[in-house]
Amino acid sequence: MSVFNYKQRNNIILTAIIILGCFLLYALTSLFSSVLGAIVFFTIFRPIYLHLVEVKGWNKSLVALLIIFTSLIVIIIPMMSLSIMVVGKIGSINKESFNLQEWVDKIDDYAGYNFNQPHIAENTLQKLGAYATELFPSILGSAANILLVLLVMYFLMYFMFTQIHEFEAALLKYAPFREQHAIKFAIALRNATYSNVLGQGLIALVQGSLLSMGFYAFGLPDAIFWGVIGVFISFLPVVGAPTLTIPFGIILIAGGHTLKGVSLMAFGLLFIGNVDNVLRVIINRRVGNTHPIISIIGVFIGIPLFGILGLVFGPLLLSYFLLLLEIYETNRLAADRLERIRTGPDG
Repeated sequence: MSVFNYKQRNNIILTAIIILGCFLLYALTSLFSSVLGAIVFFTIFRPIYLHLVEVKGWNKSLVALLIIFTSLIVIIIPMMSLSIMVVGKIGSINKESFNLQEWVDKIDDYAGYNFNQPHIAENTLQKLGAYATELFPSILGSAANILLVLLVMYFLMYFMFTQIHEFEAALLKYAPFREQHAIKFAIALRNATYSNVLGQGLIALVQGSLLSMGFYAFGLPDAIFWGVIGVFISFLPVVGAPTLTIPFGIILIAGGHTLKGVSLMAFGLLFIGNVDNVLRVIINRRVGNTHPIISIIGVFIGIPLFGILGLVFGPLLLSYFLLLLEIYETNRLAADRLERIRTGPDG
């Protein structure tokens, strides 16, 4: 006969589950990007999958593979190619190919004479170099690790799609809140994902393209490269691609091209900045609003964890965390109301 009663056995089993779960989570930390990426892609492509399978009657395995192939060609490969291009360009910048030192000296001379800051450009460049190294660690790392992350992500995606009803039923079953709250959370999670990934991605592409065209029109070198940099920076709503026109405008002014420098800064701050504001209003109305504070804090959280992917995953994780807090608060208030009803006004 067991020395433990029914309740004690359940508590021991629950404790063992928690301990083993913590060990498993720790062991899988290197694949956390795969899990989060699978969730993001599942959320984005879920309506397309359901339409093709349940409305059009396509084979579910074929549709899952088609979605995987599409995401690889349209999102993953271009993103990695742009990141590799940026890293390679940063490594190849030198005095002969980019005249960088000449520009830095002009800015330092101008800032030293007018603002008593003789080394501001040199110090800023060093900080930007260190920041770029943090921003692209996943691309600078081993190709085998990147391949492993992608394989696990697509493996999870395939079964999440092909067994979509079982997967979603399991989520509802084991969700730590009531079904209506679970559905509410799923809708809010979808909106947060669309806002952070699709909305911010569209804004970033538009801003980067406009910046590249502006740099080309004003005769600045490597317009495409700086447009790509503008795409990445555009995930920071307070900074954004328009701010890149400020240092280059100062460079032109310091080089004696005052009208071009002022015009470039006006183009960035007035035109690109207003295009950004209009797009944000449209996206916020259609797919949800991500507060700029969430985006900024999320980026600083995500970059050390995920590298360049932290520009997307950081704000996304913070949004998910705040959604869980909201659900918890709703559950707590509902439990308090039920307790007051059960005990009565004098209980």
